[in-house]
Amino acid sequence: MIKYHLKCECGIEFESWFSNSKEYDRLEKKKLLSCQCGKSNKISKQLMAPQVLSKKQETSKTSKQELFYKTVNKKLRDLREYVEKNAEYVGDNFVSEARSIHYDKKNVRNIYGKASPKQTEELIEEGIEVNTIPWVEKTNS
Repeated sequence: MIKYHLKCECGIEFESWFSNSKEYDRLEKKKLLSCQCGKSNKISKQLMAPQVLSKKQETSKTSKQELFYKTVNKKLRDLREYVEKNAEYVGDNFVSEARSIHYDKKNVRNIYGKASPKQTEELIEEGIEVNTIPWVEKTNS
């Protein structure tokens, strides 16, 4: 993708994105470029400076992104640890256990396990409170 600063013969300046420079040239040649004024399709490219990231900016951007992912993964691992300490794992029996707890009100406890998106939707439609969380591996850093 490439962004060009453009100017219409009416004086309006604007920016527009193109898939590549050849695409701009093709559209210009066919007079398919137009301005928001709607009066003209005589559009010209304006002088512009390329946006090039320095090594330091690239490193900073990468570092911020890595820090973000590490932070999110840490929080998801903490959430997993909390759930494992405070709820009973019922595995593939999650749906039937959730219904049993909700309808029978017997053996009320926190549980976690496996359910398909369709099963989860059905539980929610029945008024059974369930939550879906991303289950990250404990070894992720």
